Amino acid sequence: MTMIKFLLMVNKQGQIRLSKYYEHIDLAKRASLEVDVIKGCLSRKKEECSFVEYKDYKLVYRQYASLFVMVGVSENENELAVYELVHNFVEVLDKYFSRVSELDIMFNLEKVHVILDEMILNGHIVETNKSRILAPLLVLDKMAES
Repeated sequence: MTMIKFLLMVNKQGQIRLSKYYEHIDLAKRASLEVDVIKGCLSRKKEECSFVEYKDYKLVYRQYASLFVMVGVSENENELAVYELVHNFVEVLDKYFSRVSELDIMFNLEKVHVILDEMILNGHIVETNKSRILAPLLVLDKMAES
């Protein structure tokens, strides 16, 4: 059973910049799920908790400047572990892009997916070490240079 069901990265206007699903959800259901999740998280105040129950999921979200990272997890998942995973993901992006921005994500989506794929496999966290996460991407960058 997958622990992490999906990960979304959206801006303050609710535009999706990244979406990754770890279980099959029909496209029609996916669209309504995204609308509900984004509305639900963006409408919350900063003082409110970053964990929200939504249907069969727990939502864990964090805001970084103009970007929100939202993760849907199974009901028995540890929210704090996912909260830290989100922070680690953003730290890895910061390290790679040296202060990641929304434009970095938009124009380097394949690299962001490589980073995410190094961290999460089939909905399970498999790596948290920043150097190990970035290693394959740095090798690809060196190959592209030569």
